[in-house]
Amino acid sequence: MTEIGIGILGGGYMGKAHSVAMASVGAVFNTPLRPRLEMICASSQESAERYRKAFGFVRATDDWRVLVADPKVEAIVIATPQSMHREIAEAAFAVGKPVLCEKPMGADLADAEAMVAAAEATGTPNMVAYNYIRTPASQYARKLIADGVIGDVTAFRGEHTEDFMADPMASATWRTTGMANGTMGDLAPHMINAALALIGPIKSLIAEVETVHTERPGGTVTNDDHAQMMCRFENGVMGQMFFSRVATGRKMGYAYEVSGTKGAIKFDQEDQNAIHLYLMEDDEAQRGYRKILTGPAHPDYEPFCLGPGHGTGYQDQIIIEARDFLYAIHSGQAVWPTFRDGLDVARVVHTALASAQSRSWHDVSSKG
Repeated sequence: MTEIGIGILGGGYMGKAHSVAMASVGAVFNTPLRPRLEMICASSQESAERYRKAFGFVRATDDWRVLVADPKVEAIVIATPQSMHREIAEAAFAVGKPVLCEKPMGADLADAEAMVAAAEATGTPNMVAYNYIRTPASQYARKLIADGVIGDVTAFRGEHTEDFMADPMASATWRTTGMANGTMGDLAPHMINAALALIGPIKSLIAEVETVHTERPGGTVTNDDHAQMMCRFENGVMGQMFFSRVATGRKMGYAYEVSGTKGAIKFDQEDQNAIHLYLMEDDEAQRGYRKILTGPAHPDYEPFCLGPGHGTGYQDQIIIEARDFLYAIHSGQAVWPTFRDGLDVARVVHTALASAQSRSWHDVSSKG
């Protein structure tokens, strides 16, 4: 086993999740690389020091440049606002340090393209943190589809819906300013990533975006509350997606349905330890969706728990992600989703926003 010094930029919601994951991953997966929580960076020295003590880091700083340049920091996790992602990633790659970056990649398509160029110019390991697709259930769904269990896929329907901004009297915050922080920038990338993973590249689409509550206490809302999209995948499959932060009653509505010629699959993150499988070959008297509870027979479940149906949780997805990042560094082999895979998501988001403006179908460019 070899120690590797980890630097994490951001100590809030995702900064904590990544810190816990890096502290736990070696024990869970017996990784050959064992993370050492070397340095954490936050917006002030006071908050950085608070996170250092809480999470167990050796050192703290309020200057991301200090963290990136420090020789004891050997790999970097970016969990800052997306407007900072590009500059930090480019600086890290310039000194040869692997990067795991929270989604979405940068504030816009130009940022994502620049980040891919910087990563590939140096050949440095890189990953984008799409954690939900890593549940044992969704990994199993990918396998069922790839193995042809439900036949040829004919349709995809997905959503990422939550209600954290459903109350019209909720105050304006940084989340309500700038398109990068709106629903298409924040929630949509997760389900678009799932669609690309489960079905394949998207060829064309038409989209609508809407701000439901244009004024909130404290300010005007300058980004979108919800959006819808129809698409056609390159393999001919028809798709629909809906994204919302004002979907009253939905807490973690990362959900999809995949229909095929031999069956169908349903999944909902609010019940993340199960998938629902329908098979046409079943006897007519018993034909219907069966609920499959995840267990040690499913991908990445057994390291957490030996009991079928006992379940994994949100933090476990981040630990699986940390394992993959460490494997990419140790093996020198790219692990999905790389920055280039993240760029594919950014292109779909960019195309959807352009489509919403023109109110017409747009092709998704594969340039670059």
